[in-house]
Amino acid sequence: MRVFRAVERRQVSSTAQTSLRTGFTLTELLIVMAILVLLVSMIGPRLLGSKQKADISAVKTQIGMFQSSLERFAVDMNRFPSTEEGLAALVSEPTAESSSGEEGSDGDAASGSSSPWDGPYLKTEKLPTDPWGNQYSYEYPATHNNLDVPDIWSFGPDGQENTEDDIVSWTGDGNGSGESDE
Repeated sequence: MRVFRAVERRQVSSTAQTSLRTGFTLTELLIVMAILVLLVSMIGPRLLGSKQKADISAVKTQIGMFQSSLERFAVDMNRFPSTEEGLAALVSEPTAESSSGEEGSDGDAASGSSSPWDGPYLKTEKLPTDPWGNQYSYEYPATHNNLDVPDIWSFGPDGQENTEDDIVSWTGDGNGSGESDE
């Protein structure tokens, strides 16, 4: 019994001590807040930079997917979509009026009976936008490269054409990235 009472007294005395101190002092809270602010100020910009890099990488990937889809379109139709048809020709069949001047068109494209169009060439019902909510730009015949492939570009984070942050398909590295030449 003595042992039990001694343990019971220790529990009572430790409980009394903890009940006297139930919170943190103002100094302790200020030190913790200062440490948190320091950590956020060091890590925050890196996280934001990572987001921008991820968005740019997503645009490069999307431009590459457009290029692949356009190649499949060209195999079926024996031509690339014109600038007027644009990337929309990848998700819906071009009309007879928009392709009437092109080689291989016999005027039946609107009825679909003899059209070689075998789309949609993208797995989405509508054209995707870039991570900043802007439509991708498309031009064919191309004016920025010497190859017989379309130009595809995004205006980049600022949404303005012909600025340093434009992401374009006509650079020499072949991965659909780079700055605008204009």
